[in-house]
Order: sequence, then structure tokens, then C-alpha cells
Amino acid sequence: MNETSPQPAYQHLVERLNRFPQGAPPAEALTQILQILFSAEEAELVSILPIKPFTAEQASQVWKTDLNSTRKILESLASRAILLDIEQNGESVYVLPPPMAGFFEFSLMRYRNDVDQKLLSELFYQYLTIEDDFMGALIARGETQLGRVFVNETILPEAHVLDYERASEVVKTAMYMGIGVCYCRHKARHVNQVCDAPVDEICMTFNGAAESLIKHGFARQVDVAEGLDLLQKAYDHNLVQFGENVRQGVSFICNCCGCCCEAMIAHRKFGASRPIHTSNFIPVIDSQDCNGCGKCVNICPVEAMTLVSTNDPHAPKMKRAKVDEDMCLGCGVCVRVCNRDGIHLHERPERVITPLNTVHRTVMMAIERGGLQDLIFDNRVLLSHRSMAAVLGVILKLSPVKRALANQQVKSRYLEALIERISL
Repeated sequence: MNETSPQPAYQHLVERLNRFPQGAPPAEALTQILQILFSAEEAELVSILPIKPFTAEQASQVWKTDLNSTRKILESLASRAILLDIEQNGESVYVLPPPMAGFFEFSLMRYRNDVDQKLLSELFYQYLTIEDDFMGALIARGETQLGRVFVNETILPEAHVLDYERASEVVKTAMYMGIGVCYCRHKARHVNQVCDAPVDEICMTFNGAAESLIKHGFARQVDVAEGLDLLQKAYDHNLVQFGENVRQGVSFICNCCGCCCEAMIAHRKFGASRPIHTSNFIPVIDSQDCNGCGKCVNICPVEAMTLVSTNDPHAPKMKRAKVDEDMCLGCGVCVRVCNRDGIHLHERPERVITPLNTVHRTVMMAIERGGLQDLIFDNRVLLSHRSMAAVLGVILKLSPVKRALANQQVKSRYLEALIERISL
């Protein structure tokens, strides 16, 4: 393995990954990760697959291989959770998930011997936690992010919480639900930084993603009752529910700790850029009941709570909690640990925009990050697609077009209406 001059196949695969809206900036650690997960032949083949879902017949045409050989390769990739295979109308439809949330996580969602999970964990830690390029590129180039926080339902029994804001509603309505090993804490265990939060059977996947992961043994299928029990277990450990930033068809919910989970670490590093979409709630401190015990400060996964002086001349050492609203996720774990009823969640003055579904979110991210052309013309084998993508890319960089596409109404209301109409 040549670390300084990787084989062209892996360079081509990195280029393919960077046609996803979130991308994966080139780095030596990334090349080593891909060399563990893909053979050089697989890397070259995957590098020319479409971004949109495809059938074996379509892959066969792209690869110029016979259908039986194509199916064997696709099945091998799906069996290792590099591709997801989903049944639609009696036919397998394949898709290459992005690295995050996707085949990076899947590689550690079960214990396995076919890859070196310790080395893989060390490389993930280097690429995603030590180095800032990946997370920086993921969050800094647009307002629409991959994930959002679900509010802790146990502390809002009387509040008006919409169905899509409830993790329990995702559990109750999913067609499939699978649970697996927590990727973040599994990785942290290999680099000797794991905490005491649950590692096994705590990561939740839903719908098509869960169907594929269950089929290939990367997740265990559970019913609604067990799913709700798992959610309660996460609440009991004061974990944050971080899931796909969509209202319909959520594909994952991670139960995150502040110390191991990459989303929480990234939020502490890049909080001003809003790397995670918050809930529609914000904690408010009751100055009369808060005694400055600091429990909320210790439990907050993103260090949004601090203690400040009460400026009371009669009690100069007295402190009370203060919320950094720019950093706060609105998860509600601080409310849960306060035993003096000194913190309450209030609705944010302006609701957070949540995309309708994965297609809506992906297109919004592509518009903001200047990659819409890659979604529209995603068959890079065809010269016509490459040419049209290049032309459209230039057009989309023009200031008037860029400003128009960046308009919130275009990205949300009008785009959402179009996607709903297409789905009918």
C-alpha cells in the first residue's frame, strides 16, 4: 500500500464520493480507510456508479459486464454494507450511501473479523476527529445539515410537539427497524476513549436502510415495543437522539453521548456554523429555583450550559446556570437532570426548517454546496452527462442564479411542493 501515491482507482472513488452533497475531502487517512473497505477493482467500479438508486441492469450497462457477474459484485458489496440493497416492486434497487451517515458507520455496526476494526477505528478517529477537513466541509458550505436533534419527550408531556419531532413516532411508523452496535463508541473503545454509555444494540436504523442492514446481519430487527424500550434506555442514560434531518422516512437515529459521538464533538468545534439542526425548543433558567449545582453543566453534551455569578451582594459566591443559545441543541437532557425544577423548555421564537424527506434534503444540500449538477447528470460514464454537468456547474456559480437558488422559499416551500407532486 503506497500511502503517498494511492492507486488511481482510489482517487477515482474519492472523486465519486465528493459528488455527494456532503463529500469526503481527500486525505491520506481516507485513502487508507477505502483500501481496507474496497479492493482496487471494487473502488474503480463503484467510482462510476450513479448517485441515484440503480438496478443491477443499469450497473451492468455502466460497467459493461454481464448481468450475472454484475449481480455477484453488487451482492458482495451489499453483504458488507458498502451498498444498500432495497426491494422495490419485487426487484433489488441498489444505492451507494454517503460516507456519513453511511458506509463509514456500517463498517463498525457489528463485530466482524473480515476487516481490521481496530485499525479502521484509528483511521476514522484521525480523519473525522483529529483532522478537521471532513467535518468542516460537511457543515461549513451550507445551512442544511445532515442531522437534527429530537427533543427528549419525557420532559415535555404537556408541550406541543409535532409528530416528526418525536423519536417515538419514528419508531412507531417505520416499515423496518434495526438496532446495532454504536459506531462512535465502538470506535472510541478501540482508541481507548470509550465512556460507560451503552455500545451494543443502541444504534437505530429505519425503513429501507434497516431492511438492507438487517438482511446482511449488520442490524437486528426489532418490533415497536422493543424499539420504544430501547429509546427509554437511551433516555435513562441521558443520551441525545440525533437523527436524519427529514420529516418523513427517517433512516437513522443515533443515541449520542457528548464524549464519543462525532456529531457532538463537531458541534463543540464548529457550533457557530450550526453543524446540527436543533430542536424547536430552548431551555430557560428559572433564576429563583436554580441553585447553581452544576448538574446541567456536567450533562450537556455540547457545553452549552455554564455557571455564572448571580451578582447577589448578600451571597457573593452564589451561581446559577446560563444557556448559550447559539450552542444549545434543545435536546432537553439538562431539564431531565435538574432536581429543582429550575429549567424548562420553551419553544424557539422561530421554527427550524426541516426538509420533507431525503430527496428534499439532498437537493437542498446540493444547491447550497454548488453540486446540483452532479445530482441531475450523475452518469459520469456518458460523455453527455459529464459535459452537461460541467456546463450546469458554471451556470450555477453565476451570482444571480446562486442567489435565487439560495432563497429560503425556493429551497423549502417550492421545492417541497414539487417533490410532493412528483411522489404522487
